[in-house]
Amino acid sequence: MTESSYPRALSTPPPATAAEAEEPRFSLLALWGSIRKSWAWICAITLLTVLAVAAYTLGQQKVYEAQATVLFDPQPPRPLGNQVQSVVDVGGEYWNNKEYYKTQFWVIQSQRLALEVVKELRLENDGGFIRNLPVSTVRNPSSTAAEEAAHALRMRLTVEPVRDSRLAVLRFRDVVPSRAHRILSTLVDRYVDNNLDDALSAMGMAADWLSGQGDSLKKELESSEMALHEYKKTKNILSVSMDDQSNMLRGEMQQLSTALTAIETRREQIAARRFALRKISTDDPANIPATELLSSPLLNELRSKYVQASIHVNELVASGKGEAYPTVLAAQAELDATRSALLSEVTNLQSAVDHEHAAASREVEGLRGLLEAAKQRALDLNLLEIEYNRLRRSKEDNEKLYGVVTERSKENDLTRMLRINNIRVVDRPQVPRAPVSPNVVLNLAGGLAFGLLLGFVAAIGREQLDRSLKTPDDAERVLGLTLLGLLPSMDDTGKEPTYAKRAGRRQQKRQPMDGAPELVVHLHPTSGVAEAARAIRTNIFFMSPDKKFRTLLVTSAAPAEGKTTVACCIAIAMAQAGRRVLLLDCDMRRPRIHRVFKQSNETGLTTALLDLDNVGSVVRDTEVNNLQIVTTGPIPPNPAEILHSVAFDRFLKAIAERVDHVIIDSPPVAPVTDAAVLSTRVDGTILVVRAFKTTKDLARRAVRSLRGVSGQTLGTVLNAVDFQRRDYGYQQYYYYRREGYAPDTSETKEAVDDDIDRPGAVN
Repeated sequence: MTESSYPRALSTPPPATAAEAEEPRFSLLALWGSIRKSWAWICAITLLTVLAVAAYTLGQQKVYEAQATVLFDPQPPRPLGNQVQSVVDVGGEYWNNKEYYKTQFWVIQSQRLALEVVKELRLENDGGFIRNLPVSTVRNPSSTAAEEAAHALRMRLTVEPVRDSRLAVLRFRDVVPSRAHRILSTLVDRYVDNNLDDALSAMGMAADWLSGQGDSLKKELESSEMALHEYKKTKNILSVSMDDQSNMLRGEMQQLSTALTAIETRREQIAARRFALRKISTDDPANIPATELLSSPLLNELRSKYVQASIHVNELVASGKGEAYPTVLAAQAELDATRSALLSEVTNLQSAVDHEHAAASREVEGLRGLLEAAKQRALDLNLLEIEYNRLRRSKEDNEKLYGVVTERSKENDLTRMLRINNIRVVDRPQVPRAPVSPNVVLNLAGGLAFGLLLGFVAAIGREQLDRSLKTPDDAERVLGLTLLGLLPSMDDTGKEPTYAKRAGRRQQKRQPMDGAPELVVHLHPTSGVAEAARAIRTNIFFMSPDKKFRTLLVTSAAPAEGKTTVACCIAIAMAQAGRRVLLLDCDMRRPRIHRVFKQSNETGLTTALLDLDNVGSVVRDTEVNNLQIVTTGPIPPNPAEILHSVAFDRFLKAIAERVDHVIIDSPPVAPVTDAAVLSTRVDGTILVVRAFKTTKDLARRAVRSLRGVSGQTLGTVLNAVDFQRRDYGYQQYYYYRREGYAPDTSETKEAVDDDIDRPGAVN
């Protein structure tokens, strides 16, 4: 199998930015991962919780509950008919208010009612009731306050209204079923009786009040009646109503007004006739108004004679007879007599008209006087009516109030006799047969739910409290570096490497491995560790295809994170690819390269720095083809100063010219500054972190230390990864050969050639 089968070899994501490196991430996928990893914890916590709940539930005292249903009837029976209403209304519109029901529920749970029940049943002397224990287990107290027993009763009593109804369910709990039934039955009876007694008491108080008000109103009615009679008698007011008298005066005034109008009209007519008669001239008495001639036959006859005589005289004179002529004289004498009679008759008519006008004027004045007198009587009657109406209203009000009070008093007495109650018991309490507490099924279900929740919280909390780097995503996100690859975990002895198995495949017996674990890539080239090392090698090559990294530094944040193992694996993998590789041990604190390759450490880096012209003398070959090593040599007292010297620069350049790649193993970054100094002298630095051991804070501090000296950090390697953990989902990408299977040389060579000749690879 070639490196192309490893998923991260060619698809390594870009490094996270600094902002992303500090930003915590939370997702449903991460939550599910935490739960999957800690499923054993969750199951254990859930089981313990369920067992604890079961033990607690089974250890609880059994509690029984007695129930009763009460009906609040807004329309109680009315034997006397709907017209008869009690003074204290037990129904009516008030029932539409929720406040009434809440008030009744409070009354049921009131201290007064509880005290009545306690005193009736003598519960203050029942120690079992007060402590809610069976009678046989508790001695009765010598003396207990009734208030304490009433408080205990109220604490176990509940009232629950039935929705969309006028019913309420009363519940009382006790460890003794018969005691619960007895107490609730007594409480319901006392509540119903108290409700009726309160209503009857209120009716009795209302009856007493109505009786007193009736006597007072009777006296006031009699007094108002006598006051009205005395007023009518004093003012001479008839027994007829004031409205009738007003109507009579109004009719009289109307008649007088009509008569006055008629007389005034007649007087004006007489005045007009009088004026016309006064216009008759004595010189020409024949000029008389036609109305007078029509109304007086005598005047009409005299005028006709006067006109005829005047015509006769004029005819005689016209015939040529003179005034002295006897015929003319006789005609003139007749004319004068007729004229005298006519004037006398006109004078008589004028005198008669004057008398008639005077009589009409006197009649007008008389009628006006009568009309004014009638108006005055009407005004006087209005003044009398004001006081009369006041006395009459007082009498009527007293009469009405007296009638209402008398009627209500009789109705109230009848209602009291009927003893109507609007509250009645629908279902009386029964002796409970089964306990209601503890509810074993519900408690166990709740314990299971709480246990699962507690397990989930514990799993998530455990995951959040674990500050170590665990997954490739953690390494990239926290450090902000490119993940170069993973190395599977191996045991401490190096004799039994732990290989991940594909999910669902049967566990195979693993063969012990000879040699140091740092040489597993060489000793077991088909193992998972070798595949992972080759994937890291490929990622390093492809990070800079145009300019290969000649010098690489491998370091870690803290000791015991596997940096030497990673350095050896990378060096061996590069050597297997046909590159000339030199592994330089610069860890002059705890050197290990000479032990891995079983070489002497008498000469090495420190001795070579003393004689730079003889660098080749410290370079040693190894059992791995194309791989050479340089050990540290004798340990100096000042390693940091040596690595910071010009001699070390010259030495590094000298050995770099001899090989293709120099892999440097250095001390950890956090304890000492050696790695920071070396990072400034190499082409790239690889930071090794150990899964589930290296903390995030320590790894960040190591990255900051390397960047603080402007060292070029290529990426990070996650070491000691156990693929059997649920944190990783890479089992499907690995194919592990059975331990001891002879590798195919041609296959290995093809893999190496493919790695070198791949487009973009460095030759």
